[in-house]
Amino acid sequence: SHIYKKNHDVTKTWKGKTEQLLRVDDHDFTMRPAFGGPAIPVGVDVQVESLDSISEVDMDFTMTLYLRHYWKDERLSFPSTTNKSMTFDGRLVKKIWVPDVFFVHSKRSFIHDTTTDNIMLRVFPDGHVLYSMRITVTAMCNMDFSRFPLDTQTCSLELESYAYTDEDLMLYWKNGNESLKTDEKISLSQFLIQKFHTTSRLAFYSSTGSWYNRLYINFTLRRHIFFFLLQTYFPATLMVMLSWVSFWIDRRAVPARVSLGITTVLTMSTIITGVNASMPRVSYIKAVDIYLWVSFVFVFLSVLEYAAVNYLTTVQERKERKIRERFPCTCGIPHSKTMMLDGNYSESDANSLAGYTRSQMVPEEEKQEKMVVHLTMSNESNSSRKRGLKGHVGLRIIQNTHAIDKYSRLIFPGTYIFFNLIYWSVFS
Repeated sequence: SHIYKKNHDVTKTWKGKTEQLLRVDDHDFTMRPAFGGPAIPVGVDVQVESLDSISEVDMDFTMTLYLRHYWKDERLSFPSTTNKSMTFDGRLVKKIWVPDVFFVHSKRSFIHDTTTDNIMLRVFPDGHVLYSMRITVTAMCNMDFSRFPLDTQTCSLELESYAYTDEDLMLYWKNGNESLKTDEKISLSQFLIQKFHTTSRLAFYSSTGSWYNRLYINFTLRRHIFFFLLQTYFPATLMVMLSWVSFWIDRRAVPARVSLGITTVLTMSTIITGVNASMPRVSYIKAVDIYLWVSFVFVFLSVLEYAAVNYLTTVQERKERKIRERFPCTCGIPHSKTMMLDGNYSESDANSLAGYTRSQMVPEEEKQEKMVVHLTMSNESNSSRKRGLKGHVGLRIIQNTHAIDKYSRLIFPGTYIFFNLIYWSVFS
């Protein structure tokens, strides 16, 4: 069998106790290093392991990271012939001084403790210390939903010393932007992580009148739109298009058109309620609200359009009934030609009655000379009637219920397409 020999560090073959090697009992570690002197520099670097969740309702995010501190404490220096470091677990941390860094605006945070506390302390012979721990933190993120779901959010995780001001402890990023590293496998279901970067500045607290060094881990998130296209925009657009089907249904089919209109209105209400249930109750209008409420208005207007058609149809039938009661005997004149007697038809309509004989028009026993006059009116009277009808063109279009549906088939889709062009050009 082969025998492998290792070059053991002298410090690891020390016959005494670890406390004697590090001389922990010889110093007061409640004081910071170089107490009373200049501020002790503490370098920081972070490796982000995962972004666990982004909550729009609570306006926060959860991140798991490795937080590492670097500083020098000459009280922990020890003799070594090979200049190798010594590594300890979390039990030694409770006996020495470590930076009191905390997360500003954090809601919950904890150090992982499976199977033991995820804390590592590495001490070098010259007194340099590396202090690393694995933490999961949930912190606040002020989000702006005015462009939701076509929005981009920027969140920050802030680190700061709780007790030591900038005169006692100077926090800084150890390697600038290189101090922040991320796992390439980090991904979120609804967001695309665009970039991570670091910043630092001083924070002032008026209650203590002191300045503190604060470090920022900034990351920008862009929301994936495809999910909302399938769950919100596409169903809303289909409901609006479905409401246009009523324009092609016979105006006398009251149950069909009314049930179609009510169904689309209720479906749009359900979509709006579902979207708002998963969002915080903000006091401003979101981009998705604009789209959904405009779509709801289009659906509602299609219901009102049929109400107008039904009402005008009823008014027209009432007028025709009165005409039939006024002239009970048409004697062979088609129903559509009876309207000529009320003076609402043009010269071409009147000329189309030329084929009817006097016996077809009126019974022989009823000598209604007045009706003959209408059928044999002169060109001069027709010209004056034609000029008088020009002022009633608008009224005739309104009374013609077929024209309302015909125009709606063009106006509603055209207006909705124009709205979509403006909406996506502004918010995309």
